[in-house]
Amino acid sequence: MLSSTSRRRTSHTVQRPTAHRRTATVALAGVAALIAAALQSGAASATPAKPQAGKVNPAHMALKLSPSQRAELIRHADAEKASTAKAIGLGSKERLAVKDVVKDADGTVHTRYERTYAGLPVLGGDLIVDTAKSGATKSVIKASNATLSVSALTPAVTKSAAEKQAVQRAKALGSTKSAADSVRKVIWAGSGKPVLAYETVVDGLQDDGTPNQLHVITDAATGKKLFEFQGIKTGIGNTQYSGKVDLTTTQSGSNYTLTDGARGGHKTYNLNHGSSGTGTLFSQTNDTWGNGTTSNAATAGADAHYGAAETWDFYKNTFGRSGIKNNGVGAYSRVHYGNAYVNAFWDDSCFCMTYGDGSGNNDPLTSLDVAGHEMSHGVTSNTAGLEYSDESGGLNEATSDIMGTGVEFYANNSTDVGDYLIGEKININGDGTPLRYMDKPSKDGGSADSWYSGVGNLDVHYSSGVANHFFYLLSEGSGAKVINGVSYNSPTSDGLPVTGIGRDKALQIWYRALTTKWTSTTDYAAARTGTLAAAGELYGTSGAEYKAVQDAWAAVNVGSRSGGGGGGGTSYENNTVVSIPDNGPAVTSPITVSGRTGNAPSNLQVSVDITHTWRGDLVIDLVGPSGTSYRLKNFSSSDSADNVKQTFTVNAASESANGTWKLKVQDQAAQDVGTINDWKLTFP
Repeated sequence: MLSSTSRRRTSHTVQRPTAHRRTATVALAGVAALIAAALQSGAASATPAKPQAGKVNPAHMALKLSPSQRAELIRHADAEKASTAKAIGLGSKERLAVKDVVKDADGTVHTRYERTYAGLPVLGGDLIVDTAKSGATKSVIKASNATLSVSALTPAVTKSAAEKQAVQRAKALGSTKSAADSVRKVIWAGSGKPVLAYETVVDGLQDDGTPNQLHVITDAATGKKLFEFQGIKTGIGNTQYSGKVDLTTTQSGSNYTLTDGARGGHKTYNLNHGSSGTGTLFSQTNDTWGNGTTSNAATAGADAHYGAAETWDFYKNTFGRSGIKNNGVGAYSRVHYGNAYVNAFWDDSCFCMTYGDGSGNNDPLTSLDVAGHEMSHGVTSNTAGLEYSDESGGLNEATSDIMGTGVEFYANNSTDVGDYLIGEKININGDGTPLRYMDKPSKDGGSADSWYSGVGNLDVHYSSGVANHFFYLLSEGSGAKVINGVSYNSPTSDGLPVTGIGRDKALQIWYRALTTKWTSTTDYAAARTGTLAAAGELYGTSGAEYKAVQDAWAAVNVGSRSGGGGGGGTSYENNTVVSIPDNGPAVTSPITVSGRTGNAPSNLQVSVDITHTWRGDLVIDLVGPSGTSYRLKNFSSSDSADNVKQTFTVNAASESANGTWKLKVQDQAAQDVGTINDWKLTFP
């Protein structure tokens, strides 16, 4: 969904859950090894030689699968799902369901699964299994590392009580429904210890006219609301925004319809200001659609139909993807939704995009980047399935902005040239300004330029700024420049420059991470891990692309620079992901330092990036080569915030600089798990 929360009430604000919310952990074996090997857990010069740009490694490119080839891979994965579950250590009550599959040229298969427990859907239980050509499991990426075990499957809370809670919450968001559309028992594994829960869905309309599809998760033992999210993700033709364009239509008898037989049968319908149903398929006796203005209803239809075609072609020709589900089947579009509705949205339940006509019905939200944005919500739903809340929600929205931008550049339309502005054609703010800016997101008055510990509290359209800014920096680099006549001036959070690698490579890295590395609970720290793994597979771990990913994330305050830059000196880093067991034994992550003389400094810098849903549970130490421990963080039962992303200063002057240093982390209370994502030592 596009949304403009700075000028009116957002149509789908998602309240951040309290205390023990979701677990955003990633279990990486092969992926972590790839990143660790690249960094060698050793010396990283503060002023390294300039890396050379790499060519894409064809072995790690996804194959363009025909529908029958994809269906056969899914059939095979489905036939082997029981043995796969056993091989990756799932419990006897757990079952896998195949959701998607990607096959690389080297034979590696990335299979995405949903999970059930005792026959119940597990929300937050999705995972990806990477299998080598030989059939051996290379790595497993999980949305949650928590052990899936529920003591009782009989609810203490009634179904009606859960429904009442969800309906009341939906009414607070503007819904007028008095009953839920569905209530089902599930296992909630999105935060802390998995529990039996209800998932209640309330449809209807919100107060700005956007369809409501609120999902509320209720603990079936206590009645406590655990989580909530919106299922609606907002976001020859004479078009209003793209000029005169060619459209693929279908002739039936003496009539033509806006049916694209070349792109999965995509159809475009006219709702004629209604807000339900499919509407009427655009049909007429001649094959010229619209007149470029809102006086002709077919103008918006032409814009939407053209946008859908360009988006289909962009995904097909850029990534080898055949339609939103990669199965060759087209979605459909609905235009003229409601009256003066200032938004557009994607809805999984109808597999369709819907566009309002804007303020005064004068500016339909059918521009090219909006079409790409909305269809990309469907792609995200059918790949990573990023939860539409917190940091994963920001990544969801940013993915649509990033791919919508990719569509706009791909189309190469002289009337709507490619740029890093979102919604610049649709005048959603009423003053001619774009909805969002990727080079400096804060220019819209609400988006975040860089990561900070509370960024997940923002509306997802504002927390998306972190990823949008990263993508711009990775593509174009920092500083002032003019691209296609638009002036940009992109800052960095650490004041250091970033050199871009070009939009084409940046898109390939983002898409590979989305389709083979990320899960429903991926946050910004895990997004960095996934994009680094994707860059390493595509372009190698020693080239300009890999280092640019590190630097672009560091420039938005996620992780560290490729050379340990930022404060000078020399840094040593370990990116191997280490799982932190819930209320269990301490785990360590090593860094070996060599080639230095004398002792360590009295101001040794220890930078830590840990994902955890209740950081007060953690005790963190630095262990020197002598075995001496230096306390970085104590246990605190009152510190309920997420994650530890901090740099500590340690007086380590009594330690030899050379040797193996360890970060030691222990979780000393129950109900939460996490991961060490990255840590580094910097010798000033």
